[in-house]
Amino acid sequence: MPALPDPPADYDRSMQYGAHLGVAGGAYKALDRARAIGATSLQIFTQSPRMWRHPVVEPDAAERFRATRKPARVQTVVCHATYLINLGASDPELYEKSVGALHNTMRAAQAIGADGVVFHLGSHLGRGLDAVMPQVAEALTEVLADADPDSPTRLVIENSAGAGGTMGVGLDEIEQVMDAIGRPERVAVCLDTCHLWASGVDITDPGRVDALMAEVDERFGRDRLICLHVNDAAVDLGSQRDRHAEVGKGVIGRELAVILGHPALQEIPAIMETPGDDEEQPYARSIRALRRFHRAGVKRAAERTGA
Repeated sequence: MPALPDPPADYDRSMQYGAHLGVAGGAYKALDRARAIGATSLQIFTQSPRMWRHPVVEPDAAERFRATRKPARVQTVVCHATYLINLGASDPELYEKSVGALHNTMRAAQAIGADGVVFHLGSHLGRGLDAVMPQVAEALTEVLADADPDSPTRLVIENSAGAGGTMGVGLDEIEQVMDAIGRPERVAVCLDTCHLWASGVDITDPGRVDALMAEVDERFGRDRLICLHVNDAAVDLGSQRDRHAEVGKGVIGRELAVILGHPALQEIPAIMETPGDDEEQPYARSIRALRRFHRAGVKRAAERTGA
């Protein structure tokens, strides 16, 4: 297949291209890094993703982040909670740490004016979703009750790949969680392309993506789908293994264009989480690929629908 041409510089008006970037030197530095690669959406960690300890966000640091965001032209910011969280934990200490970590990330995200906190529900550890739903619902209800009512920051449930009894594999499980907590407007969804692929959703098939978007509408509404994690996959379709690859370098490859170009997914953040090997600008190559795939996908979608 011949290489796709680079799109014009302003071809990001219908999708917010972004990346998960580091906060070394201060969280506001991630905004500078986003602008350097032409990203208009951003994801950061507010703590080490492999540790429980969460640093306090000082007021000066929060204000600097807020002040830097507009000139950096970053439209959407989400914070990813620690990977250690398991709201289905059977160990009371681990459960309490998980709830506390989600509280802390929400508070930090509110302080910097982030749009959402993306998190994984965790694993039911073989007990089944129904068995752990009361404790999952209790945790989310508690975090939401503690949230600042004047803040726009939302809790954002991310779908999972399906290994190890993880919760939120299908949209039906995410819908069950929403139902259990009364479907508050402050709860939203993030779909990860690699996780969709690993869970058996063929995102290279336009008809299957149509069905996925129809299911989103049916189960919780497209307005709750506030971001995509755009990752290629290093595993086969339906493998239930969470193994990301750099955009365009995995088994999905250029066919990421199918989901990126779908009409239902325009104008939302498309955030990459798998950097390339350029240490200075790890996502510079990937964001160019993301733009090309998006352009190709929009064209193909228009041809398919006759738009």
